[in-house]
Amino acid sequence: MADKAQTLTEHLATQQAFLSPGIAPNVAAIVGRIGRTAAVIGQELAHAAFHDRLGYLGGTNVSGDQVKKLDLWGHETMLAALRATGACAALISEEAGEPVEIPEAAGAHGLVVCCDPVDGSSNLDVGGSVGTIFSIRPSHGQRPAGPAALGPGTDQVGAGYVMYGPTTLLVYTVGQGTNGFTLNRDTGEFLLTHPNIRTPKKGKIYGINEGNLKAWHPGQRAFVDYLKTPDKPTGRPYSLRYSGAMVADVHRILLEGGLFMYPADYTDPAKPKGKLRLLYEVAPMSFVMEQAGGAASTGTERCMELVAKEYHQRAAIILGSPEDVARAEEFYRR
Repeated sequence: MADKAQTLTEHLATQQAFLSPGIAPNVAAIVGRIGRTAAVIGQELAHAAFHDRLGYLGGTNVSGDQVKKLDLWGHETMLAALRATGACAALISEEAGEPVEIPEAAGAHGLVVCCDPVDGSSNLDVGGSVGTIFSIRPSHGQRPAGPAALGPGTDQVGAGYVMYGPTTLLVYTVGQGTNGFTLNRDTGEFLLTHPNIRTPKKGKIYGINEGNLKAWHPGQRAFVDYLKTPDKPTGRPYSLRYSGAMVADVHRILLEGGLFMYPADYTDPAKPKGKLRLLYEVAPMSFVMEQAGGAASTGTERCMELVAKEYHQRAAIILGSPEDVARAEEFYRR
């Protein structure tokens, strides 16, 4: 299989016909470079303990999370890689308060990349899976380019993630389906191993942090209780699978079906607060899931239609099998 499988570079070449001619080469350049950078990040994660990259640097990032050494290293590594493409006009990253402008990028066809370079970094010190999430949006020739990323998720021209675990997997879409690639560590190439992924219409798994139960919307609490209640005709109870790393949890749902949920905090019902970042977590994962036949909702509206008005805006998300997401929305309407 490894000798015959299509490489990421080859696959990207087949996808360019579906993008507007101006941006097509730049999208391919960025996804290809993210793939090469992911191989570097995966290698560093494996050797982090030897390079004194585990633990915290001190301080917090713009999202209020403590900054780990690998978070900052991942941001700097990704920025350098994207700068070298000549196609990225700005990077919006969890580790930078404002967009990092790259003025030397290709004029009118430069792209804005929104990225969480090391998602789930709380898992690093315990050997758990982590990932990289990315979203690609057109800049429309704007300068500065960063503000061009503010808008609905439907503006995305590409999105994906990398999961670092027993193998390194890259999953991406440019709006023509979702495809997965596995890193061949002998050659350094990503090979197509999961072509045209289709998420099951209904699953038997759900992932959620039940420690936040008391802060959920009443419909969310009722829905999780519903999932846990035995009922053979509807395939219940569902099994709980939750690792604390969005990439790993979403990847399981993408392949096996079911639900990944990070609902809003309704402690103050008048001001519900999402947790995950819209531009570089919610929007790209929603794009990937929808292109695999799945769905993504806040419980009350489609995630892809959420409009980003701030670079680090937060949002709720319920994504996965379309029938399961639709059932969750029913509970929110009750």
